[in-house]
Amino acid sequence: MKILFLTHYYPPEVNAPANRVHEHARVWVREGHEVTVVTGVPNHPRGEIFPGYENRWFQEEEIEGVRVLRTWMYITANEGFFRRTLNYVLFAITAVFAAMRADRPDVVVATSPQFFVGLAGAVVSRLRRRPFVLEVRDLWPDSIVQLGQMKRGLGVKILELLETALYRSAAGIVVVTRSFEAHIRRRGIDPDRISLIYNGIDVAKFHPRPANQELLREHGLEGQYLIAYVGTLGLAHGLPTVLSAAAMLRDRKELTFLFIGDGADRARLEGLAKEQGLDNVRFLGLQPREAIPDWLASIDLLLVMLRDLEVFHTVIPSKLFEFLAQERPVVLAAKGETREMVLATEAGWVIDPEDPDQLAEVIDQIRAQPEEAERRATAGREWVEREFRRDDLALRMAGFLESVCRR
Repeated sequence: MKILFLTHYYPPEVNAPANRVHEHARVWVREGHEVTVVTGVPNHPRGEIFPGYENRWFQEEEIEGVRVLRTWMYITANEGFFRRTLNYVLFAITAVFAAMRADRPDVVVATSPQFFVGLAGAVVSRLRRRPFVLEVRDLWPDSIVQLGQMKRGLGVKILELLETALYRSAAGIVVVTRSFEAHIRRRGIDPDRISLIYNGIDVAKFHPRPANQELLREHGLEGQYLIAYVGTLGLAHGLPTVLSAAAMLRDRKELTFLFIGDGADRARLEGLAKEQGLDNVRFLGLQPREAIPDWLASIDLLLVMLRDLEVFHTVIPSKLFEFLAQERPVVLAAKGETREMVLATEAGWVIDPEDPDQLAEVIDQIRAQPEEAERRATAGREWVEREFRRDDLALRMAGFLESVCRR
């Protein structure tokens, strides 16, 4: 099967969409499929082009057997609604032209969270006269409305009409949560055209390992109890909650709160930490993807945070699976489907989102109960190894793509 995949993000970028697409594509190539990815020049999240790349109209490379066609992008940091929207729209246009350089595929796939990539995928499928599969990782425009980036009105109504039209144009739809599936079915889409493929973990990369003492010494973190948020520092995560909890626990001199990652909210968070004089908080910036397993192994308590907005009750952060796969204690601050899963499996601790009092309290509770922390960490690892192996999920998605081609 020849798969043409359109995505806004791809390695060496290190966010969740880039990781999922590449890890699936790598498995498909291993299974004998031909995979071509159309993407942009790597620059996320700071809007700075990665070393070794140029913002040219077209460039090509191969990554682990995957043919990667990169196209020009309007470069901007992952902040500012207008600039980001312009980035999205222009990439959708250039991606259509870049996709025409690929061999004629058997199926065209496009993935959100960037809404306009889906529209580009639909156009390419028409031009190449091949079936279109849409992968839904985010609910646009619901998410941008609830984040306050766009007010309800004519513009949102137009986007909602485009959203429904996009669902109807797809021969198949892949979703990453049950809540997304329910949302799309409410739009009148035949459930037989929808496949639930969760996010997952590469067990070769994410597995229990000892703390990396050299890494800790390099950053002056030896002897500290480390509490970390690892991932995009974005508007969706309610990260001021972590700062408020750090302020409450500032008298615990052995505690250090880490932010590992970058994003639209980083400057504001650093400003808040400075204003409050939080010398127990450190921002380590974006770390290489290959270093993340060692970071996770070296942290005592990992945080998965989402804001208390209805749209985020439908998502499952992919970082949760990676944290649990390395048998680390995890606190989840979220409602909805993710909360239900963690409670059912006792894979971690669950608190209400955007509640710093609960976060400070559960940190003290976990430190006082090391045996319980170990038990839940083990339960979490066993759960994700059983249910969320990336290779198994990639093969399931390949099977769905083949069924779409047959139809």
